[in-house]
Amino acid sequence: MSLLVLDVVGLTPRLLPHMPNLRGMAEPGFTAQLDTVFPAVTCSVQSTFLTGLTPARHGIVGNGWYFRELGEVFLWRQHNRLVQGDKFWDAARRAQDGHRVANVCWWYAMGAATDLTVTPRPIYHADGKKSPDCYTHPPQLHDRLVGALGEFPLFTYWGPTAAITSSRWIIAAAQKIMAEDRPDTTLVYVPHLDYDLQRFGPDAPQAAAAAREIDAALKPLLDFAAAGGHTVVALSEYGITNASRPVDVNRALRREGLLNVYVQAGMEYLDPWTSRAFAVADHQAAHVYVADPADIPRVRDIVAGLPGVDVVLDRAGQAQIGVDHERAGELVAIAEPDAWFTYYYWLSDDRAPDFAKTVEIHRKPGYDPAELFFDPADPRVKLKAAAALARKKLGLRYSMQVVPLNPAPVRGSHGRLPDSPEDGPVLLCSDPALAREKIHATEVKDFLLAATE
Repeated sequence: MSLLVLDVVGLTPRLLPHMPNLRGMAEPGFTAQLDTVFPAVTCSVQSTFLTGLTPARHGIVGNGWYFRELGEVFLWRQHNRLVQGDKFWDAARRAQDGHRVANVCWWYAMGAATDLTVTPRPIYHADGKKSPDCYTHPPQLHDRLVGALGEFPLFTYWGPTAAITSSRWIIAAAQKIMAEDRPDTTLVYVPHLDYDLQRFGPDAPQAAAAAREIDAALKPLLDFAAAGGHTVVALSEYGITNASRPVDVNRALRREGLLNVYVQAGMEYLDPWTSRAFAVADHQAAHVYVADPADIPRVRDIVAGLPGVDVVLDRAGQAQIGVDHERAGELVAIAEPDAWFTYYYWLSDDRAPDFAKTVEIHRKPGYDPAELFFDPADPRVKLKAAAALARKKLGLRYSMQVVPLNPAPVRGSHGRLPDSPEDGPVLLCSDPALAREKIHATEVKDFLLAATE
């Protein structure tokens, strides 16, 4: 049985009424509550779906962490070797010799033992320019997709101009691969809901509009799957809830003399090597790394006392929710439902590093949802963006300094376990033989294997 798995990020029961095509796919089958893992962020949950393990066992404790062996904070790494445990595609091949798997933009795609792979991969030019592109395996798949669909629309995949265009490209690429390469399982990551739900919150009219928009974009692929007799599973990693209170955890640690910076060209950079404590902020979760165990009680009290912090977990507390891996911080902070953690560590905006006002997911030592906005305090921000784009088109170096340093525009977040099933993830399936009322994220791997039988 061939299988199509759609990871529709941010999909919740509250949004399904706006999505008739997804609901129609599941009408002969079923809809189930999906209980996620902590932290409820993309890299952690996808790794659980594909291994059946908690973050404590597969090691993906967030979208990034402090690599102690390197002395660096990295988010959004791409190599599949970072994910520990037996993967879905390996188990599928053991069950069915020759089972072929296509991965269209699920995370940790690089180096994965999938038969076909597509993942965003910009070209980083020697002069510092960045051009949109994607990585594929096998290599010739790149030209087939780009020739038919155009270049991967990177600048609508994330950032202030993030929009439906990137999801449409991904959906079209998946359909082309299914039609021409005929994999047995096709994994497809569909990010569009993530954008306006973080920008405006899940109760805003823009959220319902985004749900209708992605549902319409999915219709051709759903129709193709139905016509070809494919089993379809649509699921989500997390639900986004209303949030309006940023928590500056690193600034608090710096004011207490625990976080250090170093200065270059008047700009301050986090110094993890000499800091006694610092946090890697990741939506509503923050891994707090403490160099000296003797400092842990003090650091815990400082972080727990911040407005917007729900709980701070030591290793024993982390074990209770399945995140006690060696990559985790000595402490893990969880935000209250309407709060989230910033990565900011500077105390004056004129000392912020120049990457802070850009879309720079690999240099920032924490997640930055403000990258979804043009700076509303700058009346010339779109003119600046246009001027930078003009320099890019002329082949000149440019810097797109358009992201606000004030996190106030953010209206939605995720990461903590949902307080209500209506705000949590959901799973829909076209096959009634697989029906159940509830499924845990750690059960998804076995569920998908059963769907391929």
